[in-house]
Amino acid sequence: MNKISVLIAALFAAAGIASGALAQELTGTLKKIKQTGAITVGHRESSIPFSYLDDKQQPIGYAMDLCMKIVNAVKAELKMPKLKVNLQPVTSGNRIPQLQAGNIDIECGSTTNSVERQKQVSFGPTYFVINVTAAVKKASGIKQLADLNGKTVSTTSGTTSVPLLKQYEKTRSVAIREIYGKDHAESFLLLSQDRSAAFVMDDILLAGQIASARNPGDFVIIPESLRQEPYSMMLRRDDPQFKALVDRTVGGVMKSGEIDAIYRKWFMSPIPPKGVNMNFPMTPAIKDAFANPNDKGV
Repeated sequence: MNKISVLIAALFAAAGIASGALAQELTGTLKKIKQTGAITVGHRESSIPFSYLDDKQQPIGYAMDLCMKIVNAVKAELKMPKLKVNLQPVTSGNRIPQLQAGNIDIECGSTTNSVERQKQVSFGPTYFVINVTAAVKKASGIKQLADLNGKTVSTTSGTTSVPLLKQYEKTRSVAIREIYGKDHAESFLLLSQDRSAAFVMDDILLAGQIASARNPGDFVIIPESLRQEPYSMMLRRDDPQFKALVDRTVGGVMKSGEIDAIYRKWFMSPIPPKGVNMNFPMTPAIKDAFANPNDKGV
């Protein structure tokens, strides 16, 4: 090798070292995780079957399975196989502030990706698509949302159902009194105890509460929809490095077809702790989300 070749090789080697150092420079959430040696996963306690507590009070669910895929990807990316995983319960009301404050690094539950929320947080790829509607007691005779005029309706504080209800009242000249539960279990309890005539929420979450009820046959979900919404995991805004890892990981699960088995596990099979089956086949909208991973909000 002549001197010029040696010089060129040395320059390429130096460039390689520089680019490698640049690639290893961490920012945002990944930098925080590397420095602290831990990742904190925010989870829900009663968002069946996305993120809820089992009979041992441990968080499980469809969203939790997907988030654990991300945790494993972080371990591999940072070369930290023994990374500590902290599990932090959050509610509809505090999940965004908890994320913004750095108390959690990712939120895994039943969170709607909305354009309004995108002003505060970021989202991974859509992993479910729902319709906002209402559960009522069969004996109530309520068949459509308009039948709720003059009645008390329960919903969960901090959810998109609240502004949707208010918009429905305004545009349809319907008078509804809202009472709020701190989580979906409490909101459903208000309906069960006849303290509300309906529980307005996402259809799959309503199905989860009904499936776990003492007498599931007492309830029915109204087919009418206030709006169709996408679910995804929440991330901090302006953190492209971590978002790229999340998008790559979740998108890979979808493109590989692995998502089909995960979906069957939580929506088409008996789930803990009571062995109930949601029996909720993939809708065309869900299939499209899996075929074309995206983070579009409503």
